[in-house]
Amino acid sequence: MPAEDIDGRFAQGWGGTAPNGVHLNVLLALRGSPTGAVVASAFTNPAAGLTPVLASVGADQQSYETLHPPTVIVNKVEPADERHGKLLFGACAAGISRGVLDVVARGTIRADQDTLVLVSLWLDTAADDETTVCANARTAAAAAVHEAAVGRDAEAVERLVRDRESVRHPFYDGE
Repeated sequence: MPAEDIDGRFAQGWGGTAPNGVHLNVLLALRGSPTGAVVASAFTNPAAGLTPVLASVGADQQSYETLHPPTVIVNKVEPADERHGKLLFGACAAGISRGVLDVVARGTIRADQDTLVLVSLWLDTAADDETTVCANARTAAAAAVHEAAVGRDAEAVERLVRDRESVRHPFYDGE
């Protein structure tokens, strides 16, 4: 897919099950586009309790390398405590980075400064297993970035439209 076709594409991904499951939303953008400005704004204008971070990887802080494509991660929920914060900014960030790189390795998106990824991240406050959280974040990120880049399977979209009267959500108990 030509790079310019990814600008403004959204998707969501889920990895694992509660409490160590990870849900995220992804927005792909191109540097210099209005959508790219949204990504930059999300990074430079944090809200109380929500800490945008530029995904960086390395064995220690002194050896951090910026993930390419640049990936901004914003948590959807305030860290409940130090453990939860470590999972959000450690295990989830590492998993998201791995998932984005999985999609790059498949040739679906480019690893350059022109492609931008915005990730909105949710992790249950009861999560407790950093290895599982990391793996689940990787699964969620790879699925969401891939879907955002190439779109949904047409058959899945048709099924949703066809079955729209019976679409459910886990936080809706009505008819």
